[in-house]
Amino acid sequence: MKKSYKKLLALGLILTMAFTAVGCKKDDSSKTGSEAGQTTTAPTEAATDDGATTDDTTGETAEVVPGWQTNAADKVDLTWYINFSWFTTPWGENLISKTITEETGVNIEFIVPAGNEAEKLNSLIASDSLPDLLTLGWWEPQVGQMIEDEMVYALDELATQYDPYWFDVADKGRVGWFTQPDGHIYGYPNSSFSPADYEKYDNISSNQTFLVRKDMYEAIGSPDMTTPEGFIAAVKAAKEQFPEVNGQSLIPVGAHEFGATGNNSFDLFLSNFLAIPYEKDGKVYARYTDPELIRWLKAFRELGAEGYLADDIFIDKRAQMEEKLAQGRYFCMLYQRTDMANQQKILYANDPNSIYIAIDGPKNTAGDAYTLPGTGINGWTLTMISKNCERPDRAIQLFSYLMSEHGQLMTWLGVEGVTWDMVDGKPTMKQEVRDLITSDRAAYDKQYGSDSCYWMFQDNAMALQWAVETPEPLGQMERWTYPYVISTSQYDVTLPADSEEAEISQKVDNEWGVVLPKLLLAKTEADFDTILNDFIQKRTEFGFDKVIDAKTTMMLEAKKKLGLE
Repeated sequence: MKKSYKKLLALGLILTMAFTAVGCKKDDSSKTGSEAGQTTTAPTEAATDDGATTDDTTGETAEVVPGWQTNAADKVDLTWYINFSWFTTPWGENLISKTITEETGVNIEFIVPAGNEAEKLNSLIASDSLPDLLTLGWWEPQVGQMIEDEMVYALDELATQYDPYWFDVADKGRVGWFTQPDGHIYGYPNSSFSPADYEKYDNISSNQTFLVRKDMYEAIGSPDMTTPEGFIAAVKAAKEQFPEVNGQSLIPVGAHEFGATGNNSFDLFLSNFLAIPYEKDGKVYARYTDPELIRWLKAFRELGAEGYLADDIFIDKRAQMEEKLAQGRYFCMLYQRTDMANQQKILYANDPNSIYIAIDGPKNTAGDAYTLPGTGINGWTLTMISKNCERPDRAIQLFSYLMSEHGQLMTWLGVEGVTWDMVDGKPTMKQEVRDLITSDRAAYDKQYGSDSCYWMFQDNAMALQWAVETPEPLGQMERWTYPYVISTSQYDVTLPADSEEAEISQKVDNEWGVVLPKLLLAKTEADFDTILNDFIQKRTEFGFDKVIDAKTTMMLEAKKKLGLE
């Protein structure tokens, strides 16, 4: 019986937070193991939960041989759909992809949508022409649809039948998180961190930073900007001392672009810097109306009323912001550091003192440490195996290869002796290879193709053991976040798209998108209070309590799956 799509979305993958493919025919369940190319297990052995095998006659555990190690001579072609139109790296032209094919016997043909990703994927689903493998965002509704319609394999079942080694290399926390109510897992994540990873590593970073232009900040005396009063004074001092940057007006406060549901800098990021809790009294908390956030929004309103919030930040899109970042026209900003990495390099090349550095920014009244989210257990994408695949045995074995430490070393560092060497017991990329990454990433991808060029199974947690300190001008921003990073996977919940609560939540979010700029541009504090109170009343009228209750239920379920209760 097919599973409920709504239930799948509510309890499964959504928790935390082009051309037609030549697909293979559906798997013939009557095929024998030898016909399908599978590696079989002797009758006297039974697979254990961790993928090892136990001899029934002796009770001893035998080492599991990875399936890919026995099949390299059997060449197989698999099609792999990547649901991101910007992905352009081919397979088989660089060192890493060639080596993976040599070691596994699997050659890949990538399929990438030429235009709208959703339209292409929906077309593949509707025509039942899904390629062998698929990689798409975990949040995409098509994930639940393909599971409900039984269009993708359960990975654990394929592993049991064809490659028990998969259980050795699959992260148990991630498997538990993505396991559906039917007890099976249908997609494996990349870029995923479990709560256990945050206990294990102390060099997990967040993307959220408070940045100031180094030379300007130092010129005004490197003031304390953790209080509203100090923040306002610093902004005014910077504008007074540096009214222009290369003949163009200084933008005292920068921010991400405003969208339909608000502005990350002034709501989400600011809430995290102020350590506003995600839950109170066992229920999901409405963070954007917390008194601490309101206190700081009023400080920004004060700056706006005095002319220190430039019109640019309310109208600029990403392209305009990148241009102004490269010119160093912002004094300070709450911003994602990786979003301005290229512009930071331009500034560094022109004048190392003109770069942006991360410093302590807004804090709450108690001066609590920031609570900056790192990557959650959802990660970024899921990779699945379509039931159109004729060789699911080789597909799951490729999964195991890419998920293993050997596969991760391959996709992160490349081939030992060619792109990296063992130095003091640690795999270390050769300097000339690293120099090429820094100077010409496109040339590096074409020649080598490691450093997560093929990111579909990238395990950022595992890679931390090989990590080298990020060089300047990007390293300081990254390292600054280390002490403040927390796991927020239990709060990364998304309401089912077809639910009443999701509709209410969308109305509230859209209303906040209208209200936030009004709050920042309010002429008086009294006007600010009126606008805010009207929003809170309208939010209640929309039925926001239902959203809180639904998200609380999902949060509690997430905590159970993560072992936090």
